[in-house]
Amino acid sequence: MAFRIALLGTRGIPARYGGFETFAEQLSQRLAARGHEVLVYGRCSFFDRWGKRESLGGVRRRVAPTVFHKYLETPLHALTSFLDVLFQRVDAILVCNAANSPFAPILLAKRVPILINVDGIERNRAKWNSLGNAWYRLGEWCSVRLATRIVSDADVIASYYNEQYGIESTVIPYGVHPTRRAPGETLAKFKLEPKKYLLYVSRLEPENNALGVIQAYRRLRERARVEMPLVIVGDAPYATEYKERLKAAADDHVIFTGFQFGEAYQELQSNCYLYVQATEVGGTHPALIESMSYGNCVIVNGTPENIEVVADAGEVFVKNDFGELAEIMERLLESPALVAQHGAAAEARVLAQYSWESVVAKYEALFAHLVSAASA
Repeated sequence: MAFRIALLGTRGIPARYGGFETFAEQLSQRLAARGHEVLVYGRCSFFDRWGKRESLGGVRRRVAPTVFHKYLETPLHALTSFLDVLFQRVDAILVCNAANSPFAPILLAKRVPILINVDGIERNRAKWNSLGNAWYRLGEWCSVRLATRIVSDADVIASYYNEQYGIESTVIPYGVHPTRRAPGETLAKFKLEPKKYLLYVSRLEPENNALGVIQAYRRLRERARVEMPLVIVGDAPYATEYKERLKAAADDHVIFTGFQFGEAYQELQSNCYLYVQATEVGGTHPALIESMSYGNCVIVNGTPENIEVVADAGEVFVKNDFGELAEIMERLLESPALVAQHGAAAEARVLAQYSWESVVAKYEALFAHLVSAASA
C-alpha cells in the first residue's frame, strides 16, 4: 500500500545544514524508492517564490517563506508551511522538531495522522534565552497533546517524555549508509594527510562544546609533541560571537573547514585518525553514528544519549571534563592498535543497529499502521 507523506520542520533537501536535513533526505528518498509519494518542505524568504521546486531523488520539494532570524526562522516557517500543507493531498504528516509543535493545531484540520519527531531536549541549549526556552517547553507540551504518535530517536529521550508527560513514544533512531572516499581534493584543499588528523563535526554552538575540544587539544599540545591537526567541521548562522571565541582559542594546528557535505564530508570522515563528539544536548547525533560507520575510533562526551550509542565501542570522558578528554586523546595518539580496535567495534555496532533501511522500514510500518487506523 502506497502513501502520500508530507515531511515538515526542516530546512529542506538536499541536506545542507544539520542532522534533521540529512534525516529528511535519506528518509524521503528511500520512501519514494519504495513507491510512496513524499513531499518535503524547505524554507525561502518572503521575497522568494512560494511553492514548488524541482524534485530530488523522486521526492517532491516545496518551499514556504520565513524570516531568517535566530528566534523567528523556525516558528514562522512552521506557521507558513503548516498552512500550505492544508492544501496538499497527503495521507500522513511527519513533523521534525518539537519547536514546530505550537502550530500543530493547524494540522488537525487536515484530519490525517500526525507524527512528531521531537528531537532532543532542545530547551537545554545554551543559545536560547528565556523566551526560546519557554517556546521549546511549549513545543514539548503541544507535541504530546497534539501528535497522533511521538517519535524519539533514543531510549533516553523516550524515557524523558514518559517520566515528564506520562506518554509512550516510538523509538526510531537515525541511520547510516557509509560511502568511503579515498584521499582526494578535500584533504588536499585543507593540507591534510590520511589518518593524520583529529576530527570534530557539529554546528558551532556553545552546547556542542567545540571550545572545550579546542582547549583540550591545546592542553594536549602543551604537554606532548603532537603534530596531527584538529579539524573542526561545521558552522552556525547565528553564532558569530561564539565562532570568534573559537578562533581566538585555536592555534595554527586547528583547521576550520566550515560546513562540509556530500563527497567532501565523506572524505573527511573516511580518513581521520579519530573522531570527537562533544555535544551535551540532543538524542542520537547523526555525525557520531556516521563516524562510527566509517570504522573510526570515537571519543564522546559522557551524556546518557552518547553513552547509549557508543556502549563499549569507544571512549567516554566524564561530561564536560575536557581535561580528561585531553588525556584520552594523548593515550590514543600513542596507541594506534587500540584506535583500530575501537574503530572495528564501532563499525560493527552501528552497522548492526543503525542502518537506514531498518530506520525507513520502521517509519513505513508506523505510517501503515496509523493510516490504516485513521481510515477504519
